[in-house]
Amino acid sequence: MIEAIIFILAYLIGSIPSGLIVGKVGYGIDIREHGSGNLGGTNTFRTLGIKAGLIVTIADILKGTLAAAFPIFFGQEDISLLLPGVFAVLGHTYPIFAKFKGGKAVATSAGVLLCYEPLLFLTLVIFFFIVLYLSKYVSLSSMLAGVSGIIYSIVIKDIWLIIVVSLLTLFVIYRHRSNIKRIINKTEPKIKWL
Repeated sequence: MIEAIIFILAYLIGSIPSGLIVGKVGYGIDIREHGSGNLGGTNTFRTLGIKAGLIVTIADILKGTLAAAFPIFFGQEDISLLLPGVFAVLGHTYPIFAKFKGGKAVATSAGVLLCYEPLLFLTLVIFFFIVLYLSKYVSLSSMLAGVSGIIYSIVIKDIWLIIVVSLLTLFVIYRHRSNIKRIINKTEPKIKWL
């Protein structure tokens, strides 16, 4: 019973639409009607600017971190922290509070890893920004960071981490399938460094 409560709460935490809240409360804008229409940090950066983008990205990361920590909060250490984290990612991607249309799973997945394996989180952030600096594609950087996470997981021989990071990476790639087409066609927007 307690396991079901943890997973439901994790999904609900993940479902909190940070981008929608920040856009409507702070700017009077529904970001689903602008840019890519996505509720994630990237579209918030492009639509509302750096401050709003940072707030949304951090909030989305922390959703994953908080959800992953639920087994500790509820004294259920026999439940892997990764499992409620996965439910939070599903909530972020298919949020019940935003008609099941959410983000692309990157920030919340990273938040889960921040709770479970902080060094992996740091490694992914560094790798993400290296690829972003070289390519200027946020989508490509996100996908390749996931691949680097799989390699890291294999190196440290954590079977649960290997499985979950592989699934999350495949899910992130699936969510970015339209971006992949645009990258191939050279129509994917690039970021502009200040």
